[in-house]
Amino acid sequence: MAMEILDLETFLPYRLYHLADLVSRDFSRLYKDHFGLTRPEWRVLAGLGQHGTMTASALGEQSAMHKTMVSRAVAELERRRWLARRQDDSDRRLEHLTLTKAGAEAYRNMVPLAKAFEQQMLGRLTTSEQTALTAGLAALERKFG
Repeated sequence: MAMEILDLETFLPYRLYHLADLVSRDFSRLYKDHFGLTRPEWRVLAGLGQHGTMTASALGEQSAMHKTMVSRAVAELERRRWLARRQDDSDRRLEHLTLTKAGAEAYRNMVPLAKAFEQQMLGRLTTSEQTALTAGLAALERKFG
């Protein structure tokens, strides 16, 4: 009896992971070249820019990063003076993280670059392909989210 083979190139979970990795690598060149950020640092900056004040745990959940990666990214952004920490008044174990004026400025400069990258990526698809992609992603997110 022949062993069943899993063809990774046609296996949907692998294809989604692989595509996400390719897009992420391409996008990472943008924020690395313009801001000198690593992927975890960019995710922390983007999370705080979008939501304002967050805890490290909330950032980890939002960005699907391990707490060690979040901690290192927070430390680096703090070293650059792009992020400030404030201890929680009722639970001293918690810290609330926010962007400083310099961090908010970096975020404001990053947003148009990120949006342009997204438009360039979508521009490779026809309108009907864009619609199908959006619908397909939404359907998967509903089922797995």
